[in-house]
Amino acid sequence: MLGFAKKFFGSSNDRKVKGFMAQVQKINAMEAKYAALSDDELRMMTDAFKDRLAAGETLDDILNDAFAVAREASKRVLGQRQYDVQLAGGMILHEGGISEMRTGEGKTLVAVAPVYLNALAGKGVHVITVNDYLAKRDAEWMGRVYGFLGLETGVIVNGLSQVQRQQSYNADITYGTNNEFGFDYLRDNLVYDRREMVQRGHHFAIVDEVDSILIDEARTPLIISGPTEDRSDLYMILDGMVKELIKDPDTYELDEKQRQSLLTELGSERMEEMLTAAGHLAPDTTDLYDAANVSLVHHTNQALRANTLYTRDKDYIIRAGEIMLIDEFTGRMMQGRRLSEGLHQAIEAKEGVKIQPENQTLASVTIQNYFRLYSKLSGMTGTAATEAQEFHDIYKMDVLEVPTHRPIQRIDHDDEVYRTEAEKNLAICAQIAERHLAGQPILVGTVSIEKSEALSELLKTYEHKVEVSRTLKTEFAGRDKEAQKAGDAAYDIRYEVRLRGIPHNVLNARQHEQEAYIVADAGLPGAVTIATNMAGRGTDIQLGGNLEMRLQGWRQEQRNLAIEVTPEMEADKTAEIKREIEEKKAVSLAAGGLFVLGTERHESRRIDNQLRGRTGRQGDPGTSKFFLSCEDDLLRIFAGDRLDAIMRSFGVAEGEAITHPWLNKAIETAQKRVEQRNYDMRKNLLKYDDVVNDQRKAVFEQRQEFMDAEDLSELVGEFRTDVIADLVERYMPPKAYAEQWDIDGLKEKARETLGLDLPLHDWAAEEGVSNEEIEERITAAADARAAERLELVGAEQTRGLEKQFLLQMIDMQWREHLTHLDHLRGVIGLRGYGQRDPLNEYKTEAFNLFETLLYDLRHNVTRWLMTVEFRFQPPPELPEFQEIHLNPGTGENEMNDPMAQLPEGALQGDDRAGLPVGALPVGWERTPRNALCPCNSGRKFKHCHGALI
Repeated sequence: MLGFAKKFFGSSNDRKVKGFMAQVQKINAMEAKYAALSDDELRMMTDAFKDRLAAGETLDDILNDAFAVAREASKRVLGQRQYDVQLAGGMILHEGGISEMRTGEGKTLVAVAPVYLNALAGKGVHVITVNDYLAKRDAEWMGRVYGFLGLETGVIVNGLSQVQRQQSYNADITYGTNNEFGFDYLRDNLVYDRREMVQRGHHFAIVDEVDSILIDEARTPLIISGPTEDRSDLYMILDGMVKELIKDPDTYELDEKQRQSLLTELGSERMEEMLTAAGHLAPDTTDLYDAANVSLVHHTNQALRANTLYTRDKDYIIRAGEIMLIDEFTGRMMQGRRLSEGLHQAIEAKEGVKIQPENQTLASVTIQNYFRLYSKLSGMTGTAATEAQEFHDIYKMDVLEVPTHRPIQRIDHDDEVYRTEAEKNLAICAQIAERHLAGQPILVGTVSIEKSEALSELLKTYEHKVEVSRTLKTEFAGRDKEAQKAGDAAYDIRYEVRLRGIPHNVLNARQHEQEAYIVADAGLPGAVTIATNMAGRGTDIQLGGNLEMRLQGWRQEQRNLAIEVTPEMEADKTAEIKREIEEKKAVSLAAGGLFVLGTERHESRRIDNQLRGRTGRQGDPGTSKFFLSCEDDLLRIFAGDRLDAIMRSFGVAEGEAITHPWLNKAIETAQKRVEQRNYDMRKNLLKYDDVVNDQRKAVFEQRQEFMDAEDLSELVGEFRTDVIADLVERYMPPKAYAEQWDIDGLKEKARETLGLDLPLHDWAAEEGVSNEEIEERITAAADARAAERLELVGAEQTRGLEKQFLLQMIDMQWREHLTHLDHLRGVIGLRGYGQRDPLNEYKTEAFNLFETLLYDLRHNVTRWLMTVEFRFQPPPELPEFQEIHLNPGTGENEMNDPMAQLPEGALQGDDRAGLPVGALPVGWERTPRNALCPCNSGRKFKHCHGALI
């Protein structure tokens, strides 16, 4: 019945898209009206729209007109007119949804109309891409349309100065990568002056390849870290205690399979006794597992792991006085790699080598929580439906599938499953050779870089035979290893040609521009392209070749030859390339269009669909097929042994494969199970981070209020009053008798915190005096001392010092808080053994730690302002900051090599690079000393043009 209703009324997706298409017809009706306007009249529509918004109309009220104007501008500037389905996709983006459009449907152009419409509000629109190259390319390409309509476009890429970033964020539309936007948000919350911030809010963002960024990249957080204080003594003390402790095997449990080592109850008791005797527990605590000792517990566990799990000359070696980790798979030293969270320092303490400082998290945010800052968030991709539930649960975005402009002609063949990986690889090589010789372009998808390189080596040495006519034999002469006469027919003599090696390209993820050119040529007849991940390549595979990329290459050649390109030359070359492309496209189409070959199923169906979606663009024919083996990770884990047994029982010979639609369903079911497991893991991690996120937003908002305020004296006075109330309540409890008051303790704390030597014993000895009265006297004395210091230092200087103290102290407290929370996360799971929910326990402990942060903030700020002797001198140089975003696939820091991400033109004769050191152009003066120099030399500002400043 449900199926009949769906067939009769259409799905929910169909009905929503039908509504958008009805609105598109209204926009189409306006096309003639705007086509009749001159360029200047069309440009003036931007001001007219802004006036309508200022008069009280909403963006929805002007949507039809704005979309019609954006389409007309695209026609005039780019020569491209948005299809009806592209306008429908743009409406989905405007409403804060995800537009799922097939590869090749022109997603870049889809964003133009909603970006233009939302930019009219004047609050800034952010367009997020997956790499710097695409950000820069799209900003230049689509920026021509926005510029024609009177809007400014900025781009955020690695290597920009602070002033350049501010200019880009102040533009109407800003392009950039998720990492750059996220790190700018974190850096904005580390500065001490509002004028140094670069972002101006989070109004509306469109995320290109939304599944790649908001799901794949979101598995790891963005972190800014810096060196901590030297804690070598603590590592050495704990190492000595743990070495003494583990002499008794009953004090710890070792699980080598899970790589875990934990203290037993006996071990915890003995460790607590040793730490208490040595005076290392936090003040006023006797329990090792008190929240105040969470950092101590963490480093104790790390010392235990270092002494029981890590073995010298197996897991690491000592070379030149340093601990060098050994890769367990290759046996090679991993130069520059260090274990995190104090474990490397624990091993250094164990071996008695110099202990390197541990990095401390200064600021961090998950990609999920960064993008949830936006008032409206939308995205576009070719594959989002399989993750629709996650997008809705976490980001509150609904996925809508937009129909293609032309009917799809792609044929998806059933998977071929072989018993072993070696048999599968031979079948893959044979299939590639057959299609290559037939002139069909082939795209080969692999699941890892290692496997793509292994397949590349196989293709280089693969030998295959083909029978050709005498007339074709010369075509293979360059690759002909052995030619034998196969027949003696009078008219058409046949030859058997044995070919060695299949020419191919392997996509290199480090060179984005090179990737774009390789992908652009992947549609040539017989081209073989091996790719690891096809998401976010940014260039369509067009049969016969890509006109724009060919023209770019030709223009670069002319520049290299110092030849000035005239419009006539370009027009002639364009016509010539078009003819070549049409000829080659005809050959590729005759051979069957692009053939997509998957060498293994990915954990996620979405990644497989991304690969498949590369063929059959804009109604072109195409085919796809996956080759699998029982030794592939997905099949091996879920059904490898059973499937292998079935193949043996059916007598499947070596080199033969089995295919069946039921097998495809079984594999898809396994993928769904993996996807659900991964989603549950991400969801659980996000639950923990949500606890921190609420606190992060509170701290960052408070910090910005401090920066914005001209006078914080009232807040400082409130802090002082609260601190005095805390002290009196602690040493003179409300319901205690006067004999129970700790006057000595209060007198010492008043001297230490307030810089006051008060006659508290005399006050307490007075007849009938109450603790409230003593609190009032202390407050009056403290206010008087604050007034004296204000007169001594000066009102203006004092206001500035108060702001600086508050900002520095909240930063310091927040860093320590993040460290405590990191350590708490590492041990909170143990609460599950006590039948308590670790998440609820984490919330409770995190809240208590946050209360402690606020308490310490009040006390420390008050103590500083009341007791510190002021000596005015230049501020110390900031420590070296490190930006960290680990690639979820490789585990390597994507931000490690800034030189690899410099914008085009860097280190290539940029005319700014020739400036003499010390002669700063306008706008460079505020460049942070540890940022890359704006001259694009690749060096830090303090070592380049900032060296003499």
